[in-house]
Amino acid sequence: MTGGEKRLAHRLQQKLEDDYLCWYDVPVGRKWAHPDFIVLHPRRGLLVLEVKDWKRDIITQATKDSCIILTPHGQKTASNPLEQARQYAQIIADRLRADSRLRVHDRGRYHGHLCFPYGYGVVLTNIARSVFETSGLDEVIEPGRVICQDEMFDSVEAEAFQQRLWNMFAVRFPCVLSLPQIDRIRWHLFPEIQIGSKELDFGEDTEGRREPMLTVPDVMRVMDLQQEQVARNLGEGHRVIHGVAGSGKTLILGYRAQQLATMLHKPILVLCYNVALAAKLAAVMKEKGLGEKVGVKTFHSWCVEQLRLYHVKRPSEGEGFYDRLTEAVIRAVDTRRPRGQRGREAQF
Repeated sequence: MTGGEKRLAHRLQQKLEDDYLCWYDVPVGRKWAHPDFIVLHPRRGLLVLEVKDWKRDIITQATKDSCIILTPHGQKTASNPLEQARQYAQIIADRLRADSRLRVHDRGRYHGHLCFPYGYGVVLTNIARSVFETSGLDEVIEPGRVICQDEMFDSVEAEAFQQRLWNMFAVRFPCVLSLPQIDRIRWHLFPEIQIGSKELDFGEDTEGRREPMLTVPDVMRVMDLQQEQVARNLGEGHRVIHGVAGSGKTLILGYRAQQLATMLHKPILVLCYNVALAAKLAAVMKEKGLGEKVGVKTFHSWCVEQLRLYHVKRPSEGEGFYDRLTEAVIRAVDTRRPRGQRGREAQF
């Protein structure tokens, strides 16, 4: 996050109630479509915010389509942030409008439209309202769709801050989004939280009865918000996730492997003890096009593979085989037998 994005994130956390949902920098269907913030409220609608840390003196020229700004590497042409936010909002609206359960079905004014309003706006974290108005920026960025530096200070009242947000809606009408509808919105926006017959649905038979990903199933399940938050915020280093059966531990593991595979060039290795689970995880990764980047094995099959690769004698099968297998790999590591591995194999 930039400094301004961090400040806005803190304000959203401070000034909005618990029934708001906010996401930061999430792709919404196209590689270049990464809205800075998406804000959703069940009675207000969906809002897309583009954040700029620009100072007034670096903007040398601005039109309703683009801005020329000064950078350490010279002049750069950038999209007008309001136009950028508008395009993101349109992409999201088009995607959600394809779902009949998110559309208005009466024959009134809004028939066929989304059943909730949506809007877009800009947050200028380093430009005060007075500077915005006197510099001519208000001629190329609609004033009602902007939050300026002095309108997001910590001292600003929560009600005033929220009103600035909802002034960004050109169209408003009463709405009450149900929890299933909110889940549908999340399902469309963030495919990695989808759970279905082609996704991380590990408790059911995966053979046959597969539904195409572009079709929203009648009975739809998504990661709950707690699982999603855990999966997105694991960070680096070792993590231990505790939970009862069915609480979503495997779901989080699968999402984490997918996330790492898209972020890193190195191969990802997933080990588990359940043969059926390993097969299903591997199938999911293959369906997502990550079969070459994410290897999924049972722990003991991986041990057998390591012994074979390094010409270490495999213990005889029979009672206690798996314990002896693990001990053989540990002894090989202690004696530094594995050296200089290449390719996809995990290193000791």
